[in-house]
Amino acid sequence: MILTYHDGFCIRASAGDTTIVFGPVSKQSKEYKPTNFGADVALISLNHPDMNGGEEASRGEKQPFVISGPGEYEVKDIVVFGFSSDSEYGVPPAGGKRINTLYSVSFDGLSVFYAGAVGTPALPKDLEDMDAPDILIVPIGDRGALTPAQAQKLAVALEAKIVIPIAYDEKSLKLFLKEAGAEAVKPEEKLTLKKKDVVGKENEVVVLKA
Repeated sequence: MILTYHDGFCIRASAGDTTIVFGPVSKQSKEYKPTNFGADVALISLNHPDMNGGEEASRGEKQPFVISGPGEYEVKDIVVFGFSSDSEYGVPPAGGKRINTLYSVSFDGLSVFYAGAVGTPALPKDLEDMDAPDILIVPIGDRGALTPAQAQKLAVALEAKIVIPIAYDEKSLKLFLKEAGAEAVKPEEKLTLKKKDVVGKENEVVVLKA
């Protein structure tokens, strides 16, 4: 599996000729640049322009199968479970909560847990007994999603092997790396992983460049 970071909440995972996009950015986003590559599957956690751009993940004959809520899905050899959680990302100043879907994905022999714009480190009850994911993709930039400290708390609770932060700026990334005891970690262009590469790892932080 090859993982690259697009912008905002958007991560691309590819293996062979199959591509998954997590949190594709819509053209209506005022914050991030729209997704500009084709995908077979698009996972949308929150109905917000920063991460609901399923249409932007189509190229020619490659039209993504869009998953945008809790449930169980199987596309090609990809198995997806979606779980409901809360988020305050993008809510008006008056407050309120929105539904954010947490995704557990089995792809290319690896398990990926995508937290989207989750706003609480507390896991839904139906996730408490979940096996530790090989890869956790987690927001760290606050603004209604997790703070750096909350993101680290979630990573520890899940016992994730590899942790990839998203939706960060320079300040939040610095705070998160300090929380994780990973100040020496430097951003990488991409992450290439096989199952054997994650054996024995626990909460190893990998920062991907946008």
